[in-house]
Amino acid sequence: MSDVVLESVLTCPHCGHVKQEAMPTEACQFFYECDACNALLRPLPGDCCVFCSYGSVKCPPVQAQRACCG
Repeated sequence: MSDVVLESVLTCPHCGHVKQEAMPTEACQFFYECDACNALLRPLPGDCCVFCSYGSVKCPPVQAQRACCG
């Protein structure tokens, strides 16, 4: 198994703003406020966190094939 990636590029579905963010390793991030349009992002149905829904890389627990919060 490859190393777990700890950074992901989040893309706001409302305005398209992109930003690289560090991901928590042992928790899910349920909310994220876009720096550009201030939209409050929440995970899409079936996803455990905003990184799984809007990130370039899934969250660390999902990458490691471990149970996640969702």
